[in-house]
Amino acid sequence: MSLISFVRDEIAIVRERDPAIKSSMEVLLYPSFKAMLHYRTAHRLYCKKHYFLARWISQRCVRKTGIEIHPGATIGKGLFIDHGAGVVIGETAILGDNVTLFQGVTLGGNGKEKGKRHPTLGDNVMVSAGAKILGSFTIGENSKIGAGSVVLQEVPPNSTVVGVPGRVVKRDNVKIPRMDMDQVTLPDPILNDINHLKQENKELKEEIAALKEFIAPK
Repeated sequence: MSLISFVRDEIAIVRERDPAIKSSMEVLLYPSFKAMLHYRTAHRLYCKKHYFLARWISQRCVRKTGIEIHPGATIGKGLFIDHGAGVVIGETAILGDNVTLFQGVTLGGNGKEKGKRHPTLGDNVMVSAGAKILGSFTIGENSKIGAGSVVLQEVPPNSTVVGVPGRVVKRDNVKIPRMDMDQVTLPDPILNDINHLKQENKELKEEIAALKEFIAPK
């Protein structure tokens, strides 16, 4: 891909997914743009086994943007990294098309695997701020990972995952479009459990009160 084509594509990606952008020229200032420009260059060198040069470029990118993408990672079209500080993408990670990552996301290994050690993300996956995906499994296409979640196992397509460890809380086969950047309106299974326990406790108190009234001396 030529530099002009790359810039044109990045402008379209950022304008599609970041409501804060006011002009196309702003894209040149975005950490995501700089990180992807460095990554594409480093990845080509890595594939040609120029490992030192590839890592040199990627480490310069870390210092400039706070985004660490190993040059060995495989990344499809349309990756958007919003803000970007603290994002880490490991060597054997594979990202499909139109993936969105927010700040503080880690696509890492679990320290126990060899070979393919990092996750695979399908097309249109969104990983919210601070989420960690650790291990060599797949996050199915059109899925959304909630902020701060820690995902340690396979996620089916069209799913929403929240919590530590991450749990699938929604899977209704409705595709989540990549334009949906909502990190907040997600199911909360812990709150649901607490509300359920509160309701049960209330019902038990009412039953006990009724029993006391029934057996009380007349």
